[in-house]
Amino acid sequence: MKNDLKDLSNPEKCHGAVSIANQDIGSLKPMLKSMLLIRKAEQHLALGRKNGLIGGPVHLGVGQEAIAVGISQNLKSTDYIFGAHRSHSHLLALNPDFYRLFAEVLGKETGFSKGMGGSMHLYDQQNGFYGSVPIVAGTVALALGAAIAAKLQETDHIGLAYIGDGAVEEGVVHESFNLAKIQDAPMLFVIENNLFASHMNISLRQPSDMISRFAVANDIPYKLVDGNDVVAIAKASKELIDDIRSGKGPALIELVTYRWYGHVDWRDDVDVGVERSLDDIENWRKRDPIKRLSKAMIDAEMWSQNQEVDLNNELEESMKSAWDKAMSDPYPSSDATLKYVYAESKNDS
Repeated sequence: MKNDLKDLSNPEKCHGAVSIANQDIGSLKPMLKSMLLIRKAEQHLALGRKNGLIGGPVHLGVGQEAIAVGISQNLKSTDYIFGAHRSHSHLLALNPDFYRLFAEVLGKETGFSKGMGGSMHLYDQQNGFYGSVPIVAGTVALALGAAIAAKLQETDHIGLAYIGDGAVEEGVVHESFNLAKIQDAPMLFVIENNLFASHMNISLRQPSDMISRFAVANDIPYKLVDGNDVVAIAKASKELIDDIRSGKGPALIELVTYRWYGHVDWRDDVDVGVERSLDDIENWRKRDPIKRLSKAMIDAEMWSQNQEVDLNNELEESMKSAWDKAMSDPYPSSDATLKYVYAESKNDS
């Protein structure tokens, strides 16, 4: 396999603080807080699942928080954002309501999808999140359809699909690349390349570790970025999104990252026959997007360790309260199953 990603896929590289040149605390602190919030929310879910309090599987993106946070700096609530099976961060970066996420994953009627969707069927249209599904690549064509609709309606809204490196092996993704280009659709393809599809390393599945080669094949502008550098992600995605909104057609951004947990739940997946080791996980933890931003802010004397401790404590208290509340919330009523399956007829006759 060709290592076209070079240092970006090397767990022993890119451990230092990120560059925050020309940035101010007003732009950096919200991104730091959002990443911390997502990290802590997912760690609560991991513990809840491990302790048997969550009935269904949870796919966690701990270590990948910078992607959704950086991208979301440039999105509007009128955009059409679609996720996949690992989408807690995609939703929380748009709307930090972790209480409703907890309620949803616990199957409570106060959740984002009224307790019917669990971890993988999330929905928050009011904030631009049009859904996540467990079907690999299942939302990509939907996001493209929304983008084409936005173009026909002559708005500046965009469609966006979060896509894993494994999903790129689905035919519908390549059909979507092609159609987006042919239609000059206002569409951003966000590739979260964490080097694994379920339990299989990209080296066992593809001749190159760089997904952006498919953007080249479809004549789509792209950027290849360190997926654990939230500042670089925000900057690169802004440039692409500004071009998309101005009518220049689709774009792709590939973000190289790594999930600290395994494919599903709290386990680290180092004992299931995959090319994944504790050494690799530990080295990727050194590329922690939260610590890299925090270090840069502290080094620039615009943030302090004490402020970070206070922020951590504030979030911990809020999360504990939200979790306890969600745990005590009611489950959907017995007739809810039919209620949300069938629509009432609008025929007056």
